[in-house]
Amino acid sequence: HRLFVERARAVHPSFDANGPRDRDGAAAVDEICRRLDGLPLAIELAAARLRLLTPRQIADRLDDRFRLLTSGSRTVLPRQQTLRAVVDWSWDLLDPDERTLLRQVSVFAGGWDLAAAEALSPHAADTLGALVDKSLVVAAPTEDGEMRYRLLETVHEYAAERAAETPALLAVAEAAHTARFTALAETAEPELRSGGQLPWIDRLERDLDNIRAALHRTLVTAPDETAALRLVFAMGWFWWLRNYRSEGLAWTERAVALGDDPDDPADPRHWPRMRLRMLYFFLAIESRTVAELRDDPDTLALVRRVRSAFGDEPGPEAARFPGLLWPFTEAFNEIQAEEPTELRDLLDTALANCRRHGGDWEVGVTLMFRTHMVVDMPGGQADVDEDLAELRVLARRVGDRWMGAQIASAAAESSMMRGRYEESRADYEEALRLAREVGAHAESPFLLARLAEIAYRSGDLETAEEGLTEASAEAERHHVGDARPFVCFLGAAIALHRGDVEEARAHVEEAGRLVEAGNPPPHFSAAVIGLAARVEAYGGGGAAAVTSAATALR
Repeated sequence: HRLFVERARAVHPSFDANGPRDRDGAAAVDEICRRLDGLPLAIELAAARLRLLTPRQIADRLDDRFRLLTSGSRTVLPRQQTLRAVVDWSWDLLDPDERTLLRQVSVFAGGWDLAAAEALSPHAADTLGALVDKSLVVAAPTEDGEMRYRLLETVHEYAAERAAETPALLAVAEAAHTARFTALAETAEPELRSGGQLPWIDRLERDLDNIRAALHRTLVTAPDETAALRLVFAMGWFWWLRNYRSEGLAWTERAVALGDDPDDPADPRHWPRMRLRMLYFFLAIESRTVAELRDDPDTLALVRRVRSAFGDEPGPEAARFPGLLWPFTEAFNEIQAEEPTELRDLLDTALANCRRHGGDWEVGVTLMFRTHMVVDMPGGQADVDEDLAELRVLARRVGDRWMGAQIASAAAESSMMRGRYEESRADYEEALRLAREVGAHAESPFLLARLAEIAYRSGDLETAEEGLTEASAEAERHHVGDARPFVCFLGAAIALHRGDVEEARAHVEEAGRLVEAGNPPPHFSAAVIGLAARVEAYGGGGAAAVTSAATALR
């Protein structure tokens, strides 16, 4: 940053990255220095372009950095000449094997390990060491002691250009790259639902940019439905677990667009396409409103088709992820059918099928969904203790922290409904610990809000308000919009308890607006309307209160 500013002032003596004329200047300078890998030559050349461009314009043009930094100016110092000349000089010093490997590793995004390099070139180790010695590849150990390699952005761009000169070599390298990271994702997928999930999560996070590159290749630059679906299915649960749900939906939509859906169950593409559609709906419910999806007749027709495929005669396909989620297609049909099927009945059917064809995780998750749904409904406590006892056994056997968090949360909700607040608090704290341990960031805002609710119900308003503030911050940090309605709802209840009707009204109106824009469960929508009626009653708006109460009862 300092070098850029010094050279910039040689061009414009009054240059100030923090000046009022360029509010984005400092951030742009930081981006320039980062994307030029801190290379002094490149930074000096970039600063020289300030005669024509602002820092932001320079940063935005760095994708073509060689042309940007080597054209135009005659005032560049003789020792600088051009950035390309410097990299060309390094290239000229490489032997044929080193040039070949540098071309090959240009297909990596975000770094790689030795095994990944050897998947492209079996004898990569010695050659890779030579490239490290010549400062064209950067090597650094990870926290667990594994050596990772990467190309500086400038070198990566140059190596990609050189790779494009040898299309046959590039095609082989890209195919090997796709195969390598598809295998990684497929190996990790079942482990993400086990007690050994944490190192596999770390591995996927570490190579997420490589997986994205493989997805882009199979879905966009060289579409291949079979290869793309393998990757999408392998990554589906990871996207959900780690709150990459919008990104996962975008990749899944691209996969959906690659082909049609065969009607014949005997067609080898039938079940993969149905699984893809089920994954799409699962992610879409989290990323879009059900109302948006219901407004599309084609979507509703597809929902009915997917529901029929998995739910009419459930079998093995409906007893594994994502097929086991088929009961939740009812969310799309809820206001369309004259007599919507009870979700409880569908979950009972799904649970029985998972007991026949699924494993412990599938049984546990389906039973957990059912328990969460019924625990706060009238009569819902009848069999909940028996279900929770089974769920705890399954959680210990499976070891999946996400599943454990969900089960602890269901137990906490049951205890809260019975007024056992200390038991409930302990279970919610355990759920929060497990969710954070596994990085299930979409869960923590809800759990923090539930802990705030326990404090509120226990009469500790100060702790409740602090908890809601923390829940809001967590939701904002991890972009968990679905948590906001409940936070606003509880904020309204606390304000009303304190006698602040105006604040309560503001909170409950915001909760209502968010409910209309989202996908809340029906009983929560009714609770918001009921609280709005209480607020109006406290505020003296009797007629409005009666209207709200009548709406809630409907």
